[in-house]
Amino acid sequence: IAYEAGQGDGAEARWEPPRWREQLQRIRQMRSGRDAPVDEMGVHRCYDTSAPPEVMRYQVLLALMLSSQTKDQVTSAAMLRLRRRGLTVDSVLQMDEESLGQIIYPVGFWRNKVKYIKQTTAILKQKYGGDIPSTVEELVQLPGVGPKMAHLAMHIAWDSVAGIAVDTHVHRISNRLQWVKKETKSPEQTRVALEGWLPRDLWKEINWLLVGFGQQTCLPVNPRCSQCLNQDICPAAKRL
Repeated sequence: IAYEAGQGDGAEARWEPPRWREQLQRIRQMRSGRDAPVDEMGVHRCYDTSAPPEVMRYQVLLALMLSSQTKDQVTSAAMLRLRRRGLTVDSVLQMDEESLGQIIYPVGFWRNKVKYIKQTTAILKQKYGGDIPSTVEELVQLPGVGPKMAHLAMHIAWDSVAGIAVDTHVHRISNRLQWVKKETKSPEQTRVALEGWLPRDLWKEINWLLVGFGQQTCLPVNPRCSQCLNQDICPAAKRL
């Protein structure tokens, strides 16, 4: 699938959704307050900015692993408790699973995450000298790390944009706005579809923008269409 290179430079006309720029601009306007949970307690706020670079990157990855199917408030609190213990590769390796579980509880699927964190941390120590990998391909090989986490790790930890990070909010809203040519069934399908037309300079912004919009306005159940600036140009507004 040729969605990495040559964005729109071929002879073939590239598909893009009608009025998407107008929709995007209105979402930016609605997000201008930067007061959604993701803004105040998202992964980019969970790591120690004064830590050495490799420790900071490790903390970013750990926060991402904890954040899966967990509210930002819960992830943020768990990271704070971990950081109070001195959150490094070595400190986690020295911690037994029971202690780690007590610290990260009540994040979603915390028992599985304890196992994944211990396994991944051991791999980072052995294979990467305590740092995290710098490619999506290597990141997704780590236990408990999926494509969305890998792309966000690249954005936040390495300041590199290898692709779009698509979570349930981005997946849901992209389908509601019909930013995908045909309905997609999974976040990974949505990522491929979005990367096919969305200009690359927007790839990093779109996750932050749509996650907060999904937390505040375009909710999974009972979306607040009456408060949405896109109500008149959103294909889903009349159906919801």
